[in-house]
Amino acid sequence: MVVYGIGNPLIDYLCFINDEDITALGLHKGTMNLIDKDKRIEILDYIKNKDIRYSCGGSCPNTMVTLKSLGISTILAGGIGSDEHGRMYAEKLDELGVINGLVEKNEPTGTSIILVTEDRERTMCTYLGANRFFDSSDVKKEHVRKADIFYFTGYMWDTEPQKKAIKSVLEMKKECSFKVAFDIADPFAVGRYRQTFLDIIKGYVDVVFANSEEARNLIDNYDAYECCKSLGKLCRTAVVKNGKKGSYVSHEGKIYQIPLYGTDNPIDTTGAGDTYASGFLFGIAKGYDVETSAKIASFLAGEIISQLGAQFSKDKTEELIKYLKDNF
Repeated sequence: MVVYGIGNPLIDYLCFINDEDITALGLHKGTMNLIDKDKRIEILDYIKNKDIRYSCGGSCPNTMVTLKSLGISTILAGGIGSDEHGRMYAEKLDELGVINGLVEKNEPTGTSIILVTEDRERTMCTYLGANRFFDSSDVKKEHVRKADIFYFTGYMWDTEPQKKAIKSVLEMKKECSFKVAFDIADPFAVGRYRQTFLDIIKGYVDVVFANSEEARNLIDNYDAYECCKSLGKLCRTAVVKNGKKGSYVSHEGKIYQIPLYGTDNPIDTTGAGDTYASGFLFGIAKGYDVETSAKIASFLAGEIISQLGAQFSKDKTEELIKYLKDNF
């Protein structure tokens, strides 16, 4: 089983701040903000004397890395710069065993400044950099043909080149017969592309992931169960994550309620949705039924929010693999 993902490879800057800092920076707490070079410089200057931790991240990349660490073959495509950050990112993929589908562009490697407040909510400020120029011509068809599952997120719809890249792969579905998994990823993306997302889900998607706010904006209903039910009418499998209340999964018309695993007091919610997606796709790749796959997803998401950062360490991964083997 091979999972092919197109995403935004980003160097993550993780920094703890307070609500007053969020206000001072003119940001909306808990959101993902696309920023330009000037805003990136402003934020980095503001936090320069705070404790900052660096890692290779990005939403889809986090999912591909976690899947690979769990033993599922993954390919990651996207744009990086021909700079130190780009080289660091490529080397990290090689180290982790993720097949490298990255393409160098004449722009800096993208960065994501993740600001974590005292209540562990994260506000993300993303400078896409080289990712903005990843186009359909950069898609390696030999990678697509290897794929059993194609995974992408709603973040890809913020630039025309990336949009074309996603569409070019979706159009290959008929000849390649892979499954399509789509994570809506951001409520503001729904606000910008609501009808497009609905059309994509209905026309191409086998599995869709959304949190309750994304689903509400997409379906225009405040009830997570009803949103899951409605999304389930558009594609074979729909997942609506409902925070501390767990999640709902609709599969071929039947709806499952999945409990929340892990802590009620998260250390860092960065990557929770990415890890949920990796857990669900891991279950599917391993031949588990949809309900069990969702329980694995919920369990792994509960584990990732109990630590700092959006990816598990090697030791933690080995512990998780043993747990999954013994309990699912």
